[in-house]
Amino acid sequence: MVTELNDADFKSTLESATTPILVDFSATWCAPCKALAPTIDKVADDYTGKISVYKVDIDQAQDTAASFGIMSVPTCIFFRDGKEVDRFMGNVDLNTVKGHVDRVLA
Repeated sequence: MVTELNDADFKSTLESATTPILVDFSATWCAPCKALAPTIDKVADDYTGKISVYKVDIDQAQDTAASFGIMSVPTCIFFRDGKEVDRFMGNVDLNTVKGHVDRVLA
């Protein structure tokens, strides 16, 4: 299950996390973001309990997007213990995303 975060709840969600987090920074007008969404949903299902998956609409959470230097979407950032540990940009395939997740969980 992918939950949407905004500027108001992003920081508290990050700080209270008990598992690593994947955040998909996207926008409603972004075609590659829409193409990546089913892949992110599949990762959320496949890694339930191991990694928490969220999305942030950069138009609705501009402060959060700016604080992580999001210049293009989709950009996915992985966090562990509140710190960024990995990121990738663009619409990538499921195996590529799972490779990132597996490295973050290792």
